[in-house]
Amino acid sequence: MIAPLGLLGGTFDPVHFAHLRLALEALEHLPLASIRWVPSGQPGHRGAPSAGVEHRLAMLGLAIGDEPRFSLDAADARSAAPTFTVNTLARLRAELGAEVPLVLIIGADQMLALDTWREWKRLFELAHIAVAERPRFELRPEVLAGELAAEHARRSAPPSALAAAPAGAITKFAMTPLDISASAIRAAVAAGRSPRYLLPDAVLDYIGLHRLYTR
Repeated sequence: MIAPLGLLGGTFDPVHFAHLRLALEALEHLPLASIRWVPSGQPGHRGAPSAGVEHRLAMLGLAIGDEPRFSLDAADARSAAPTFTVNTLARLRAELGAEVPLVLIIGADQMLALDTWREWKRLFELAHIAVAERPRFELRPEVLAGELAAEHARRSAPPSALAAAPAGAITKFAMTPLDISASAIRAAVAAGRSPRYLLPDAVLDYIGLHRLYTR
């Protein structure tokens, strides 16, 4: 049996402690061998990140470098094409083969809007989905609607199911609630306030050295 690989996407603009706790707690609650961080370049669903690609990759490298179960995938970040999750999963599936269980890690708020994502039903052909819950952001079946509710009812499974097939299940796990956002960190830096203790010191030092997020 092949151990599942966790996948964590985002702009990471900048990476902070809530991202890192999410990844670590996914490793603790789910049968994952490791987690691959997949930063986006130009997200297909939102505006351009504030920091450039190489800065975001450098900050992410500083943040995850001490954890051997974390790895960095820069392919999407350095691609000129807009980043959509379905394309990322298709690329990784082609790269890693048909048998490796892939587990896309998302928040409950993202799961509630999954049916707005590009080719969202195809995601289940390419990967499992693991939904992180925290207070006020729980995956409750009664708040799902239409086709998304039907997919959840059909695919809901315990974490142990992730190793049994390459893709297709939806599971959930609890994470420590940390009310930290990259946008608040950027706003603090722009206003001259310190975001220390919201992100790793090495990342904060990098932001200061390169004068990122200043007005």
